[in-house]
Amino acid sequence: MNKTLPDAMEFLNEFLRSIEKVGNRDIVIAPPFTALERVSERLKGTVVMLSAQDVFYEEKGAYTGEVSPLMLRDVGCRFVIIGHSERRQYFNETDETVNKKIKASLKEGLGVIFCIGESLSERNAGRTFDVLRSQVHGGLKGISEIKDIVIAYEPVWAIGTGVTATEEQAEEAHKYIRSEIKDMYGSVADKLRILYGGSVTPENINALMSCPDVDGALVGGASLKAESFAKIVKGG
Repeated sequence: MNKTLPDAMEFLNEFLRSIEKVGNRDIVIAPPFTALERVSERLKGTVVMLSAQDVFYEEKGAYTGEVSPLMLRDVGCRFVIIGHSERRQYFNETDETVNKKIKASLKEGLGVIFCIGESLSERNAGRTFDVLRSQVHGGLKGISEIKDIVIAYEPVWAIGTGVTATEEQAEEAHKYIRSEIKDMYGSVADKLRILYGGSVTPENINALMSCPDVDGALVGGASLKAESFAKIVKGG
């Protein structure tokens, strides 16, 4: 929940200038709902794609305050983030609602950034893999194809805390997630993109990206400043 329209446009203009010569990257930004349409217009003709931060699972109806997948497509979104830890923590998001949102978004042709991750207490209790397994299976229940899904592993204990998972911790979790997907969907798991999210910075992006099963980053606080986000995109 950051950036008014003028803030968003100022950020975007600076960011786009900073990444003019960047190639071989898929770049997605997710501004608040109020900025989606203006940002979508500004992104036309650029390499940057647009995502929303959340979505509701119905196409229309008496759901005051909600935004549907159809509405997101209408303003130019290519992706939507679903199941982010903050949605789970503050707004009672469950695996069941995440699953419904993923299905509705895929039906409308949106790419999905599906977030999973364990809390500090769950990790300390040795339940990391149990939590990841439950979230993966719950979120993808009844979904036969995952070519339009990206998974983002975001250890809740590393979000906004300045604490980043070590390369070993990140790789261990990503490798486990990929193995679960392989059990569910077969060899398509080898092509699945699994992003790391949790205090990603220009200083640690290269180390994280050196992990074999880390395919990208879901950037939080460091993406609020065009300079630091551009450095991450460029690889530190």
